[in-house]
Amino acid sequence: MHIIYQTLLLFTLNLLDAVLTIYWVRNGFATEGNHLMAMLLDIGDLPFLAVKIAIGATAALVLWHWGNLRLARYGLAVSLVIYIGLMGVHLFTGLSAFGLLSDNFVHEMTVWSQEFTAFFA
Repeated sequence: MHIIYQTLLLFTLNLLDAVLTIYWVRNGFATEGNHLMAMLLDIGDLPFLAVKIAIGATAALVLWHWGNLRLARYGLAVSLVIYIGLMGVHLFTGLSAFGLLSDNFVHEMTVWSQEFTAFFA
């Protein structure tokens, strides 16, 4: 996949993350984990969205501009993996919010993810 498509995918995933975050938080299904972004979300949806888009656009442009460097390609790959994983979190949030996952399953996934994170920390 060409670097332009990868950076466009990264920006699209960033935008989708922002919109889904606003939806889940405003409907009481989730909270924003990043305290700085949570403060922006407390101010309003537009400031949150503007900063999220600005950060995503800046990251995508930097990674695209220096895409010929190995470090930029690795950074882009890592960013895509993280955002794709984040879309999985949004998927589970949606399934849970609409009652398609049991509370027990959600609890076990939370415990598993904390143990998994602790293993690498």
